[in-house]
Amino acid sequence: MRPGRRIAGWVFIAPALIVIGVFFLLPVLLAVGLSLTDFDIYALASLRNLQFVGLDNYLAVLRMGLFWRALGNTLYFVVVGVPLSIGAALGAALLVHSRLARCRGFFRVALFTPVVTNLIAVAVIWKYLFQTRYGIVNFVLGRFGVHPVDWLGDPHMAMPTIILFALWKNFGYAMIIVLAGLQAIPDELYEAARLDGASAWRQLRHITLPLLGPTLMTVGLLTMVGYFQLFAEPYVMTEGGPLQSTLSVLYLMYNQGFDWWNLGLASAIAFVLFVFTLAATGLLVRAGRRKGWV
Repeated sequence: MRPGRRIAGWVFIAPALIVIGVFFLLPVLLAVGLSLTDFDIYALASLRNLQFVGLDNYLAVLRMGLFWRALGNTLYFVVVGVPLSIGAALGAALLVHSRLARCRGFFRVALFTPVVTNLIAVAVIWKYLFQTRYGIVNFVLGRFGVHPVDWLGDPHMAMPTIILFALWKNFGYAMIIVLAGLQAIPDELYEAARLDGASAWRQLRHITLPLLGPTLMTVGLLTMVGYFQLFAEPYVMTEGGPLQSTLSVLYLMYNQGFDWWNLGLASAIAFVLFVFTLAATGLLVRAGRRKGWV
């Protein structure tokens, strides 16, 4: 490559590299440094109060019982929510892609609309929909003789309710990706299968799902990483309760950082969450490689 072309290439990508460096790499490096200090409200008043503590914040996080409770809640949200979101996305994509479906454009827009709605606004709406005494959900259930359910006040029901909300809010994005994968499958494969007498179930099992493997892997990774960052839903709907049953790791980080101003400890929590997310991603990618999807 000529030196002039090489220089021109660097000139063209320089603005993007500067943006990435200023708004991503620099904040990450600063957060790493912050996690190695005891930065708190006293350090905000004067940097002379700031001390380097090394890995003490990380050790404190691992000794914190509340962190493990929050991590368990987050893993519960991920383990239950991700398969449900992928299943809903696959079912919706198959329905929209079906030849029997009419008004495909309308259903694509209708199913994707929750994705583009404001998360805080719809979370507030859902909070009132599931209100115990005056919520529409309990009102409808009461018509069928079901006693009112304390959806957001019962420790056993709060997280499933939040999972249901996250499923409704997010599956439309995954549906669009799965729908693109379905459209990439040649129709000739289905025609040959029908000529051989294959039922719809066999076509789904032996043609659709195997060829959708890489797409489903991509959707699973994106959904899982997003679900590890659970924050807005419990923040608006339950404030981490009841009895800390919906407290997530990101919510705990927020509490430590912006309620108690333990910014060093909060930064350590963020990087510990990153390690767990990276480990879960690695396990999923490894499973995909065994299936030949990666």
